[in-house]
Amino acid sequence: MKKIAVIPTLLTLGNAVCGFVAIAWASKIGQGQSTFSSEWCFALSGWFIIAAMGFDALDGYVARLSKTASEFGTQLDSLCDAISFGLAPAFLVLKLGPDWSNERLHQALAVIAALYMACTILRLARFNVESKIDPNAGKRFRGLPSPAAAGCIAALAIMRGSITEAHFAALAERWPALQPGLITRGLEVAALLGALVAALLMVSRVPYPHLTKQILRGRKPFSHLVYVIVFAVILILIRELALVLIFWLYALSMPLLNMWVRMLRRVVPPPAPELDRPAPQ
Repeated sequence: MKKIAVIPTLLTLGNAVCGFVAIAWASKIGQGQSTFSSEWCFALSGWFIIAAMGFDALDGYVARLSKTASEFGTQLDSLCDAISFGLAPAFLVLKLGPDWSNERLHQALAVIAALYMACTILRLARFNVESKIDPNAGKRFRGLPSPAAAGCIAALAIMRGSITEAHFAALAERWPALQPGLITRGLEVAALLGALVAALLMVSRVPYPHLTKQILRGRKPFSHLVYVIVFAVILILIRELALVLIFWLYALSMPLLNMWVRMLRRVVPPPAPELDRPAPQ
């Protein structure tokens, strides 16, 4: 502890600061005296959680590059992750879901938000223990990683912030049955159920790939670069839904694929063992 790596430590602390700022912006949602609208507060809170993910990725990369990775950095990273990917998304869930006008749903929302924070802390503690036992634990995650789960919540907040009153009016004009109150209520229920699903996936044993290592690291064929560019262009064209699609496809695809594989194993019988045939004389 006499010497610490300055740059990786500052990047890790930047992760925690982004989480703190996300909580500060989320606390302004619904306050009439705030200079910024609730839509802006939703979007900014979500984007600061995304920024925390960037700091979280950079600190480990810089530590490995400079060969300054240490036990101190690992523990500090987990503490900062608990703020940015546990407390900040849980507080944002309270703002995304039903308010006190629906007392029962809001109480359920508070329980789910607390469960989300607890599952994040359990997920981080389990990862620290497993990474000491198995050095290759970072290549494939067991359970949804806490940054990805926080990204699922942040994506919903950013999408909620992008839907302004003008969007509500345009949607109501195009589809009269789709009233603004119905859209808002649907987003609130989606946040409530989404937070519950993300919390349970974090403490599950479902295997998740490390996408950044598989997509960006190492040498890839030229066609791989073309696919990445095309995918990025498509996401830019649908930027309001891009983050929702990225994070929720990642979160839900693995458990669905795991269930599909288990169903196939039950349906398809194992091959019958071959009987020993007498050797030809």
